[in-house]
Amino acid sequence: MRCLLQGIKNEEITLEEGVRRLRAMPFEELGFATLDQHRQIRQGFPEVVYCAGKTVEQIVAILQRLLQGNERNNMLLTRAEPEVYDAVIQAVPEALYEPLARMIMVYHGKQERRGQILVLSAGTSDIPVAEEAALTAEVMGNQVERVYDVGVAGIHRVLSKTDQLQNARVIIVVAGMEGALASVVGGLTNRPVIAVPTSVGYGASFGGLAALLAMLNSCAGGVGVVNIDNGFGAGYLANNINRLGESR
Repeated sequence: MRCLLQGIKNEEITLEEGVRRLRAMPFEELGFATLDQHRQIRQGFPEVVYCAGKTVEQIVAILQRLLQGNERNNMLLTRAEPEVYDAVIQAVPEALYEPLARMIMVYHGKQERRGQILVLSAGTSDIPVAEEAALTAEVMGNQVERVYDVGVAGIHRVLSKTDQLQNARVIIVVAGMEGALASVVGGLTNRPVIAVPTSVGYGASFGGLAALLAMLNSCAGGVGVVNIDNGFGAGYLANNINRLGESR
């Protein structure tokens, strides 16, 4: 809203265009989607597009409409397959794609926030979910440090990262199998720990359910848990914690 009004004041946006955009607030109906155009004002970041289950045409149309109201804000699309990016880049040439995390990003600026978010993965197989968390936090303007493959099968690896644990403001721990790394990290630091169970593991891991239950039953204080494979949710929550204390 502030950017819109400033644009009208600076004559960068015509009065007629300003009125048209105001009509689309707080939401805009496309028939197949109802876009929340006030998400940036309420939550500090525009609506994120979850691509799974949507057609390529729907995704491109949603992104184009969201961009019209967020020219100066970063944008994010999650769970995007390569064919989605092939279509998006035709409409939005500045869009970037990270295939490991299956995320499309549109950067219109980056504002570093106070503090740092540390993302740990227990194993290499957990990195796709860890990257989803890390990239989500980065697109939202946070400083992010990655430390990967430091699971409890070789616990000396995470114990050697004490400095990073203590310097972080928020820690995201991504782990499959038995999910024990979150409890270990929670016991080593007073920083808030966001645990992300992954579906990595053998048969009795039940697609990540074993890690989820282990993390929910952590004996370490200060550990919160998001859903299985939900790196995006962890990155978003870490961003909100990192923003606490900022002027609104």
